Amino acid sequence: MKGAIFFASRYGSTAQYARWISTATGLALFDIERNNLDLTVYDFLVLGSPVIYHRLMFHNWVKRHATEIKSKPTILFSVSGAGEGQKLDDWITKSLPADILSHVRHVALRGRQSPRDLTWFDRIMLIIGGVMNRDRVAGKQEMQGFDFMNKTSIVPIIEMIEALKER
Repeated sequence: MKGAIFFASRYGSTAQYARWISTATGLALFDIERNNLDLTVYDFLVLGSPVIYHRLMFHNWVKRHATEIKSKPTILFSVSGAGEGQKLDDWITKSLPADILSHVRHVALRGRQSPRDLTWFDRIMLIIGGVMNRDRVAGKQEMQGFDFMNKTSIVPIIEMIEALKER
């Protein structure tokens, strides 16, 4: 089976994970903001997006391509400061329609955030979010930045892709 990786990235973490996955699997790599894309030529899809303001950044793009996405096996990876758990699950559920969520296999990856690299608006919003966060450790990380990037965390995605390629 032939697959491809389609991703959106704001500050680079998702793009880095997408490149690592592409290198490990040989799949074509497409930034959804920079390419005129035809999803129909692929047998399976790998979709990657950061979580920005508690939503997948590319939620509107996924909805526009729902028919193509639902017609083939799809792996979704999200990238955020939050680890796996109910909070992240709620954000993903809020981002995408139930029929798409029931179709994709989701893998949560943790990203990187450097306050000095953020836009002024994003920095202010993260300070507000950090102050309001009930989890004081996470709130501090939101304000000061973090780097949870880990190349080995893509192993489950690579295994899923290899299984799809063998079909």
